[in-house]
Amino acid sequence: MLTFIIVASVFVCALLVLIILAQNSKGGGLSSQFGGSSTSQIIGVKKTGDLLERLTWGFFIVLLALTLSSNFIIGQNNSVGDTQESSNIEAAAEKKSLQQNFSTVAPSDSAAN
Repeated sequence: MLTFIIVASVFVCALLVLIILAQNSKGGGLSSQFGGSSTSQIIGVKKTGDLLERLTWGFFIVLLALTLSSNFIIGQNNSVGDTQESSNIEAAAEKKSLQQNFSTVAPSDSAAN
């Protein structure tokens, strides 16, 4: 699932970069250059600018949602890893205490023989 979210994020980022590069802050930009005069006759420069602005906001919202969901999924994976790590630490501590108990018991048994 995390791989899918990362791939989707990269794809959305690429589209967002292309859409932002197609815009011009003064209203013209590449949007009027795409189809020459036929583009401005069909949808118009103003309509193309509005479309690109809406697409920019839409892709930004999608990217934000993907980022938050990846953070949520990574948080779940880390919590599982923490319990495994803490159980390993507890097991190592128990093993160390058993070894210490065995080492203290073993010399006293050999001294009695």
